[in-house]
Amino acid sequence: MVRNWLVVCVFLITGFLSYAQELNATVTVNADRMTDVNPQIFKNLETKVKEFLNNTKWTNENYDQNQRIECNFFINVSEFNSNNIKATLQIQSTRPVFNSTYSSPVLNLNDREFDFRFVEFEQLVYDPNSFNSNLISVLAYYVNIIIAADMDTFSSLSGTKYYEVASNIVNIAQSSGYKGWSQSEGGNSNRYFLISDLLSNTFVAYRKAMYEYHFQGLDIMSEELKTGKEGVSKAIATLSGIQKVRPNALLTRTFFDAKTDEIVSIYTGGPMTNNADLIETLNRISPLNSVKWNKIR
Repeated sequence: MVRNWLVVCVFLITGFLSYAQELNATVTVNADRMTDVNPQIFKNLETKVKEFLNNTKWTNENYDQNQRIECNFFINVSEFNSNNIKATLQIQSTRPVFNSTYSSPVLNLNDREFDFRFVEFEQLVYDPNSFNSNLISVLAYYVNIIIAADMDTFSSLSGTKYYEVASNIVNIAQSSGYKGWSQSEGGNSNRYFLISDLLSNTFVAYRKAMYEYHFQGLDIMSEELKTGKEGVSKAIATLSGIQKVRPNALLTRTFFDAKTDEIVSIYTGGPMTNNADLIETLNRISPLNSVKWNKIR
């Protein structure tokens, strides 16, 4: 009887580990400007969001504990009025590089239209087929973006399913009246446009470049540094194809928001590659970072 009980325990433990949630998210809520509001409200918000992100099962994939995606959510509160919060949201995710202790930044996104209602003791429950609150929908949208982008770095275009989930969230949320979900908003850089571009054949070079950069570049640097650097150069050349059809595209900016400093670091020292061509390409597709590109030698 004791032995059978031990077998059951081992099965339950290993089963839990095999189906561990996908994210290892940290959450920071900055409400320093809210001097006339009980700060405990924002502490509770921080806790609720962290639990929601880390305890929800977002996919049918099997993630081991050490495979959970490291990510950060920074909520910066600017207004609070009767449980209605106006804020901005920054999302960052990283991905480990093979055979190293280094984690590479994959996403660094900023959402300037993060308005939502938060009631302290309400549970955050995700339903992919309905709009329950803007807080839940925005968080679920970015979770699926994170998961899809992470998958794309390991296998080319493998994250499509979860980009499509994010697109469905946009479609459902459009009638909510909250900003960030509509094609009619100015700027062409909100949630609607981000997911539309990610699923568009016009910008597939971004997703292919993410695979080349990580799997065919960074992941082989520990064994073949020069070959790895050449893989990163190939990824940047692939990304440059977008420039020909859509200069200053949202996804080109998205790529460099995450990767600029890392690219400079990769090409500083070590085996030499054809940096002249690389620098010319970088200056052409991301001229706002020209000061940093000029540091590459």
